[in-house]
Amino acid sequence: MSWLRGWTTDSTARARERMVRDQIEARGVRDPEVLAAMRRVPRHAFVDSAYAYEDRALPLVHGQTISQPFVVALMTQAARPPRGWDGARVLEVGTGSGYQAAVLAELGASVVTMERDPDLSAQARASLDAAGYDGVNTKVGDGTQGWPEAAPYDAILVTAAGPLVPGPLRDQLQPDGGRLVIPIGDRDGQWLTVVERHGDEWQERALEPVVFVPLIGAHGYEERSGG
Repeated sequence: MSWLRGWTTDSTARARERMVRDQIEARGVRDPEVLAAMRRVPRHAFVDSAYAYEDRALPLVHGQTISQPFVVALMTQAARPPRGWDGARVLEVGTGSGYQAAVLAELGASVVTMERDPDLSAQARASLDAAGYDGVNTKVGDGTQGWPEAAPYDAILVTAAGPLVPGPLRDQLQPDGGRLVIPIGDRDGQWLTVVERHGDEWQERALEPVVFVPLIGAHGYEERSGG
């Protein structure tokens, strides 16, 4: 385990506590395990910014973003597997900075995270290792295809917005109550949606309106020229 995961200062600990209290709990996230994980994971290790603990999305390279803390917590709470996080198989589509994957790993999940941008994946890999989350399995590829080698997944979190739920991700869900959380809509706005699988039936419910970067891939949006 890296020294960074156990390292903190009074200021960063206080910043995380304020983040959880004012941005997350105050807006209705109540899962005690999620709140505890958000208090422990050093968000500043994944974002080179003085605004790491503020209530805003932050830019990454190549037009990508890291979601605001509330959205990370909300998606994590919504994706909770029926048998809990410890040992659960989880797929994340859109590694970004690596922060969401670190939160999932902190909860005790076995995490595969996919990123289509190799530079971003490499940066996230370095941040995860430095923060002590070296057990997270990072992959480069089209996340809309999923990662069938490790399926079925108890939970799948998609951190970019698609026009529809990608079929391969639906199929890679654990049939006994597996949950998928994904923003669904057009490029200008979406609804954060929870998909739950029971055998060959999938139930969907919308949580709240959000705005994410587009999910690019064979089962998402086409990449526009210039990005």
